[in-house]
Amino acid sequence: MFATIRDTRLYFDIDGMGLAPEGAAMVEHPTAFVIHGGPGGDHSAFKTAFAPLTDQMQLVYFDHRGQGRSATGDPDRYTLDENVEDMEALRRHLGLGKIVSIGTSYGGMVALAHAARYPDAVAKLVLCVTASHGGFIARAEAFIAAHGTPEQQAVCETLWQGGFRTVKQLRHYYAVMGPVYARKYTPESAALAASRGILAPEPLNRAFGPRGVLRHFDLRPELGRITAPTLILAGRHDWICPPEFSEEIHRLIAGARLHIFEDASHALRQDVGEELLGWIRRFVTDPPQPVSV
Repeated sequence: MFATIRDTRLYFDIDGMGLAPEGAAMVEHPTAFVIHGGPGGDHSAFKTAFAPLTDQMQLVYFDHRGQGRSATGDPDRYTLDENVEDMEALRRHLGLGKIVSIGTSYGGMVALAHAARYPDAVAKLVLCVTASHGGFIARAEAFIAAHGTPEQQAVCETLWQGGFRTVKQLRHYYAVMGPVYARKYTPESAALAASRGILAPEPLNRAFGPRGVLRHFDLRPELGRITAPTLILAGRHDWICPPEFSEEIHRLIAGARLHIFEDASHALRQDVGEELLGWIRRFVTDPPQPVSV
C-alpha cells in the first residue's frame, strides 16, 4: 500500500487487527509503528521477527523515503528531520491517535525525534540498539580499527567515506560485517534476509559519509520533551550503537526503563528474538507506570 504524503509516496503495510474479536466483545488493540534502520534498508526483515506480536497489537511497517518500496525523490531530503515528518504525516494519513513507536537502530533515532517533537502522538516508545547523537559513529570507527579484520576495516572505510555505488557493494558490506552485527550470525539466514530486502546505497552514504547527517545530529537537548513511557533495549556487544548510548538516553528521559541483553550485539532479532518480543509485549500491554519528575 502507498500513502501520498507531503512531497513523497511512502510504502506501508499493516499486519494484525486493530479491532479484534475476543469472546463476546470486540477489543481494541494498540497500533505500533515499526521503524526500520539503515538508512538504506527497508522494513522486510522485521516482518518475520515481529509477526508474533500481532496477537496483542496491530503493526504498521513502512519504508523511509528513498528506501525500500517508497518513492526515491530528492536525495537532499534523505534526512532524519524529513523521516520524522514523514512518519507523523503517515500517522495522520491513517487516522490514528496515539501510537506505540518501536524504532531499531536508525529507526530508533527517528522514533526519538518524533516522540520529542510530537509528544501527543506517542502512547509508548520502544528504542532498540540506538543512539541520540552522532558520537556513535566515532565510537564504531574506533572499534573496527581496533578489532575488525582487514576485510571488515576495508568495507567500513567505504561506509565512513560514503562510497557505496552499487547494491552489490552494499550486500558485500553486510555479508562481511554480519558476524559483528549478530553473535548468532549464520550465512544462510543472512542470505535469506538479503534476498528479501531492498537496499539503497545513497541514503546510507548521505548518513555516514564525511558530511553525513548522522555525524552531526544531536537529539539530547530534545529528550526532556518526551512524555511517553519509554523502554530502551541494548546489546552488550553492540559494535555500532554500544550500550553506553542507551544508558545515556536512559538518563535523559524521565522514568525510562533500560534493559541490556548480555549475550547480544546489534541484531537483537537474531541474537535474542524471543526475549526481545517478551520485553516489547510486556511493556506495551502493561498499564502505564507513574513517572516521577
